Amino acid sequence: MADRFAHFLAIDWSGAKGPRQKGIALAIADADGGPPVLVDAGRGWSRQDVLALLREDLPDNTLVGLDLGIALPHADCGAYFPNNRVLLPDAPSLWALIDDLCRDEPNLGANSFVAHPDYRAYFRDGIDTGEHFGCDGANHGRGRFRVTERVQAAMGCKPYSNFNLVGAAQVGKSSLTGMRMLHQLRGHLPVWPVDRMAQSGSVVVEIYTSLAALDAGRSAPRAKMRTFEALNEALGTLASPPVAGTGKIDDHATDALLTAAWLRKVAGDRSRWSPRDLTSEVARTEGWTFGAI
Repeated sequence: MADRFAHFLAIDWSGAKGPRQKGIALAIADADGGPPVLVDAGRGWSRQDVLALLREDLPDNTLVGLDLGIALPHADCGAYFPNNRVLLPDAPSLWALIDDLCRDEPNLGANSFVAHPDYRAYFRDGIDTGEHFGCDGANHGRGRFRVTERVQAAMGCKPYSNFNLVGAAQVGKSSLTGMRMLHQLRGHLPVWPVDRMAQSGSVVVEIYTSLAALDAGRSAPRAKMRTFEALNEALGTLASPPVAGTGKIDDHATDALLTAAWLRKVAGDRSRWSPRDLTSEVARTEGWTFGAI
């Protein structure tokens, strides 16, 4: 596995409205070494830009990390949407449903899905908390979690439910827009662990930038870095050369830069690909966050 990939691309994703998102940042690290480098779109990234890059311009044998949830919780209730007449057997069928219901929405938006009468009751959307936000139908707590998110919590992180659409730290909207992209990447890129990994070629994994920060010696509350000095200190912990610059830097950029270097460092660790709680059923329905072990 250590020699499997030639490039490591980390994508800090965003579910924000609009044609271009300030929260999207891409960084790439080469297996041959050197500091991670930001991939500049010139005028800022859109979700469609990222989709086009992954479909048409991705370097061979690239490990792609997407900072979003690649599926919704399933194991806790035995279904993504219990009490719903539509039964979805796996993550690709979930991606297809979301993309179909949002097919008329530009910029890979997913607002049509969370507003749909068959699915709104499963989300907390800022106006109300749906009656199915909790697994047992109660409106309580932080919502439902995947198995991998519970492992993240045990590692010291504070994950948020993909059914939560409220607050600055929510990941629901970004994950749903990302699932639209994953559907449109079918046949182009396999997604670990939902799909089988071939012996060669590029692969998409889910990442959580806080896990990279933990391995770089930072605590979860200090995962965000907003200066070159803090970033380069963390990169040094990962045995990566520093990036050029001093003073302030956008934390979306630092998330992408650090995580690209982290992917390069840990991709050869077989334990990262074989988490104890990753069963075949969980892989098929919920997926996993790379590095959650």
